[in-house]
Amino acid sequence: MATIMHVDMDSFFAAVEQRDNPELRGKPVIVGGSRDSKRGVVSTCSYEARKYGVHSAMPIAQAVKLCPHGIFIPGNHKKYAAVSRQIRSVFYQFSPLVEVVSIDEAFLDMTGCEHLYQSLEDLGRAVKRKIFETVSLTASVGIGPNKFIAKLASDYRKPDGLVVIKPEAVWDWLAPFPVKKVWGIGKKTAEVLASWQVLTIADLRQCSQESLIRQFGKQGLTLYLLARGIDHRQVEPGSEAKSLGRETTFVTDITAVSKLRQVLADLAAEVGYRLRREGCWARTVTLKLRYDDFTTITRSTSLPEPINNDDDIFDIAHQLLVDNLGQRPVRLLGIYVSQLTPFGQASLFSDPRREKLTRLMDELKARHGRPVLYKGRQLPLDDPDLSE
Repeated sequence: MATIMHVDMDSFFAAVEQRDNPELRGKPVIVGGSRDSKRGVVSTCSYEARKYGVHSAMPIAQAVKLCPHGIFIPGNHKKYAAVSRQIRSVFYQFSPLVEVVSIDEAFLDMTGCEHLYQSLEDLGRAVKRKIFETVSLTASVGIGPNKFIAKLASDYRKPDGLVVIKPEAVWDWLAPFPVKKVWGIGKKTAEVLASWQVLTIADLRQCSQESLIRQFGKQGLTLYLLARGIDHRQVEPGSEAKSLGRETTFVTDITAVSKLRQVLADLAAEVGYRLRREGCWARTVTLKLRYDDFTTITRSTSLPEPINNDDDIFDIAHQLLVDNLGQRPVRLLGIYVSQLTPFGQASLFSDPRREKLTRLMDELKARHGRPVLYKGRQLPLDDPDLSE
């Protein structure tokens, strides 16, 4: 039986800011943009801010309304990346099999290492202690027989939690969880299941494998297995490099925002097409900008539900561009997506016309070897207003 650990840093960006500035400790810190940002999105926030309903992927403007006394910080991704590398070095002190999921979380395959510790709880405490000694930050750790259980366990008692679920306890422990906790169940899938009076994992177990596959396709089989605590996926070292993206370097630096918007639309269309061709969805969208002085920045937004449609990718990348462009000429523009997953909502779009159009555009592109249909935002615009 495998022993899988999931480590999730607690409010990572906000915690780093509170660590480095003692005046911020115990206060509602919101990272993602300045207070007056019109298009900014919350990257993360401290637990003090979460008490007011603030959460990641929320527009900054909404966060200001919920938590007007919050401390809003644009963030320092270079610093966060450096701290993330320190944490990653700790992981490799415990296991050579590390799958980095994002900047602040990872899976570790600890199978065979159990005998080095008095208990799995002792193993978890050792990892948490070493992380704190290295970066002075707390982490929540979940340990279970597979990735699904370990991930749920790490989230069970945040912050600074440690939860161990042994194989014989999985069935009963999972039963009361709401179905939205199952990977691959987003808002639309949950609505379909709710119409069946399926609200908990225990309820989901009452659905036959055939009925789930009939309604959700291949994803139905995954739901059937996960409801029973079965997850055959392995920890995949080096998976942090699993991303898709496109970028372009301009012959002449560009200042016209209408041109940048058009190029961004083309990049989003290509990235979306590649995602769908690979049968993947992405939880994180990253914008890459290189200015005329060769200064390069990346800005990311992570989402509660994975996406693979051009419209969603463009909208998120466009917001990031609006927040970070300024008046400087641009030399390079790029879009990357990461935290890839085979689970998504492709068959459950709120507007079926969008799904049909996307499928048609993909089919024509595959048939002719090049794009045949274009969306209006991919056409040259004279209007320089980027906020439309």
